[in-house]
This record gives sequence, C-alpha cells and structure tokens, in this order.
Amino acid sequence: MKNNFLTLGIESSCDDTGIAILKGQYDVIFSLLASQTSKHSLYGGVVPELASRMHQESIIPLLKEVLSKAGITKPSKEIDLIAVTAGPGLMGSLLVGVMTAKALSQGWNVPIVAVNHLEGHLFANVVTNKDLKPPFLSVIVSGGHTEIILVREFGSYILLGSTRDDAAGEAYDKISKVLGLGYPGGPAIDELAKTGDPDRYKLPMPLSDTQDVEFSFSGLKTATITLIHKLEKTEGKIDTNDLCASFQKAVVGSIIGKLLLAINKTGVHKVAISGGVAANSRLREDLQNLFEKNNWELYLPPKMVCTDNAIMIAAAGYNMFDRGIKSDLSFSPNPSWTIW
Repeated sequence: MKNNFLTLGIESSCDDTGIAILKGQYDVIFSLLASQTSKHSLYGGVVPELASRMHQESIIPLLKEVLSKAGITKPSKEIDLIAVTAGPGLMGSLLVGVMTAKALSQGWNVPIVAVNHLEGHLFANVVTNKDLKPPFLSVIVSGGHTEIILVREFGSYILLGSTRDDAAGEAYDKISKVLGLGYPGGPAIDELAKTGDPDRYKLPMPLSDTQDVEFSFSGLKTATITLIHKLEKTEGKIDTNDLCASFQKAVVGSIIGKLLLAINKTGVHKVAISGGVAANSRLREDLQNLFEKNNWELYLPPKMVCTDNAIMIAAAGYNMFDRGIKSDLSFSPNPSWTIW
C-alpha cells in the first residue's frame, strides 16, 4: 500500500467515542476521544441506553474536529480506508459507530473493514511498538475481558485461557463501588493502593493451585466484599488504602501467575499487555521487574491507548486490509463476536 495511506478509525463499543486518523501502520495523524465517564459514574457503571444516546450526540462533531485537525478537507479523496469496531460490546453503542462508518463508506466511496474490538486491543501495542512482531503472547486485561492469546501471525490467534466469570476490571469496579470510590474503579483503587500495605488483609489469589491458563475473579470479589462488611461490623472502619493494596496484590498476582504458566507452556518469552487494566501501576511495575530479571521481552502500551480508543481500531483495520481483508456493507455489529 502507498506510504501515505490514511485509515479513519471509529470506536464506540462501550462508553467512549473514539475517532482517529492513522497514516500507514504507525503514524497517528490525529485522535480524539469523547469520554462518558462523568455521566455513568452517577449510576456506578455504564448504562447502555445512555451510552448509545451519547455516542449519537458526539460522533459527528468528533469526526468533524478530527478531520479538521488532521488537515483533511476532501475525505472522499484523502481517506483510503474506514475501520470500525463491530464487536464485541454493547449493541446500541456498536450500532452508532457501525452505521456512521457505513454511511461514510458509501458516501465517500471508501472501502470499509469491520474490526474486532479485542484484536484492536492487541494492535494498541503494535501501533506503538514498531519492533513488535509475531510470535508473541497478548494479554488483554480490561473491564470486560481477561484473556491470554498466542499470536502466531497477525490474523492467526490461539486462545490459551480466559476468565471463567468476571473480568479483572469488572472486579475492580465492583469493589470500588462497595467502598464508595466511584466509577471506574481501577484508577481509584490503584491510587489508594500506592500508600497501602498489600499484606494487611489476607485475600485469596484466584486459581493459584491450578495448572490451567484460566482466570476467575468472582470468588476474590466475594471474599473482598465479605471482608469489608465484616470489618465494618467488628472494627467500625476499614483501612481503605490497605484493603485496596491487598485486593490489588491478589489480582496482579493472579494475572502474572497465569502468564507464567502460558510462557512455560508455549516457550514464548515475548509478551504484550493491553486493555484498561494494563495502565495499572502495580501490574506494570511487577511485570517490568519480572521480565528484566529473566531477560524476556515486554511490551506495554502508553496509558493513553490502554483504554478503548480509535487508534488501535485504525491500526488493526490497516493491517487487515493489508492482508487482503475488507468488508461489504452487509455486515452487522455483533455484541459477542469472537475471533479466537
């Protein structure tokens, strides 16, 4: 493909509206994200109907601003590809992005590719690390997903393990809600944990006694909530910082323990972490220490592309199109779309 190939990325799988322009595989021309966090925090989590309505309100103004800031005045002649998240995610939210992308594709006569949101997270590392090439292990840790994937080639993936129940980010959000820390829970707990004692409260490390690459956070979530209620009754108060540190120690320990299993099973020592929880300071620090000690390769994306964004969708779309993949206008969003 030509060196100045421009991809318009559109992301609207959950509660963030993202628009980005990417040149080639690595050069981000301009990107914007409209966050809905302040609205959903009033309800302690994402309200699907509200999310889709806010996507409708923000997506066209956001698109206009990105095109303007990127210096694109004739998109039908300058944009070469449209990449849009088609799943998994919330159906109403996905529909807004997909229908917008289809309209632009038809109006501008520009090809379109439907991108899997999780493959997008995988490409958050690719677009920010030019030397990241397969094979490698991709660990996706977010509010809805906790998975380890063997990337044999781009487009060829093997799921090594996923969560039996709750995702890591979901557990963070629930504990944060019980503690009254607000939504999203990850950043709030991470910040308080920095000054807490991770050994103050004994919490179970999920599935630490199994040799399977799999996760489970519902038991840890229940144990933590039970401990909170017990402490409130017996001591009248909780050392929130220590509790956050203890909870975070269990989550991070579980993720790293299962990653070590995956490394041992595959013999692959190159690992890329992505998803919202990849921004967690303890996870990043513990991983960096572990990989430096073993002289393994670790790829951590900048925190700005850990959470949902359109840069990763554009990067995945560009790579798909380069592999000869494109979509026609008949595709529909799929809230439970899996590719591994």
